[in-house]
Amino acid sequence: MAIVDNGVYVDGQRTANPENLDQTFELKRDHGGMAWIGLYRPDDAEIQRVADEFALHELAVEDALHGHQRSKLERYGETLFAVLRPARYLDAEEMVEFGELHVFVGPDFIVTIRQAESPDLAKVRRRLEARPELLALGPQAVLYAILDEVVDQYAPVVAGLENDIDEIEDELFSSAPDVARRIYDLSREVIGFQRATHPLRPMLDALLADAEKEDMDSELQPRLRDVQDHVLRIIERIDSFRILLQNALSVHATLVTQRQNEEMRHLSEASLAQSEEVKAISSWAAILFAPTLVGTVYGMNFEFMPELDWPLGYPFALALMLLMGVGLYLTFKRKKWL
Repeated sequence: MAIVDNGVYVDGQRTANPENLDQTFELKRDHGGMAWIGLYRPDDAEIQRVADEFALHELAVEDALHGHQRSKLERYGETLFAVLRPARYLDAEEMVEFGELHVFVGPDFIVTIRQAESPDLAKVRRRLEARPELLALGPQAVLYAILDEVVDQYAPVVAGLENDIDEIEDELFSSAPDVARRIYDLSREVIGFQRATHPLRPMLDALLADAEKEDMDSELQPRLRDVQDHVLRIIERIDSFRILLQNALSVHATLVTQRQNEEMRHLSEASLAQSEEVKAISSWAAILFAPTLVGTVYGMNFEFMPELDWPLGYPFALALMLLMGVGLYLTFKRKKWL
């Protein structure tokens, strides 16, 4: 069964522990009081039974059946339908896990449909049962306690994200290879957290506005304002996290560009040095090639060569080699190849 806990309360005291929904509905009709039904991943038939008993609006029931809803608060006559996105930080994976909680709040009933492990609604129930004077205020007191628990569970998530951002700031200047990927993944988690927390501000504004119109008990109004204050502080922190991550991504891009420019500079310097070496080698090769050419020509041993019978032919050949070598050397030196 999907029923996690099921109770009927009169004046803040638990008077019955029904074993199934039929008993709950029967006790509620016979003895009055408030029914608090906690469901965990119920099937469509169980949701529809609750909807039929409490005359829940079909649009709200459709949202509960389909799931994957954004955080919101909607009123259908005397019934409120709230969707909350609880979150918890997983230390081992260093990531945020989001859940989904649907809450139907009527004049004399409250139904919670939980789709994930968090939040711990049994803890909420124990806390309220220990304070019957608060629980006696009815379903709105339960809704307040659920909101308070969800918002309180955001605090460890904020601390975990803050620690991750501190680590990223350290990794930025250590040339960690996967820092860009980590910034991107963390940015997605922060955006998801914003989607979970930002709608809470108008939700609490609406609840407080209704409280003033309906003259809600004075005990609940300051408690709701306290939750609202916590939500505003969390929203400010999360918004600052997103700005920090955007700045971190910009700094990372700048550092990558600087490193690339530094590598290009080193490559350019290496290419320039290599070019200078090639110039010097080419220059000396040309200088050595000139006397080699002259010596090759005069070493052909042809029978008819005008300089062979010339007494100054040999000194002339040596002088020609020297002049060509010196001329090339001076030319390359002037061009700063040597």
